[in-house]
Amino acid sequence: MDIRQLAKDDLPALLRLYRHLHSSDAPLPSQTEIDAVWAEIMSSDRFRYFGGFVGGALVSSCTISIIPNLTRGCKPYGVIENVVTQADHRRRGYGTDILRFVLSHAWSAGCYKVMLLTGRKDEATLRFYRSAGFDPDEKHAFVAKPAG
Repeated sequence: MDIRQLAKDDLPALLRLYRHLHSSDAPLPSQTEIDAVWAEIMSSDRFRYFGGFVGGALVSSCTISIIPNLTRGCKPYGVIENVVTQADHRRRGYGTDILRFVLSHAWSAGCYKVMLLTGRKDEATLRFYRSAGFDPDEKHAFVAKPAG
């Protein structure tokens, strides 16, 4: 698998891959709004979307946000989201490979830590994140969502 930062032209493939992320999701807005969000992401030094390609096809991806920080010696921290591998490419190490690649990116950017949240409770998913270097006992996460 070849891993690289995603580019502007990778958006259609990324959106197709995201169909493997959640069994149901909110419908996408208009293409104009999608393009505006993607342009904002692409223009920022703080957001990086990485993809793993097999035979030229995007089969795995995740994103990291590098957040400036005024503690820990002003070292930034990272937040990983939207870790996904195409269903028929799972259990081949692609997800672990992309997470390790993204962690390497975070360490080279000077991050003192990287956090990742998952809503999955199944042991296989938790074992997958542990094997990629994440400690489930390091911190506790709390999530708030708007009412309604």
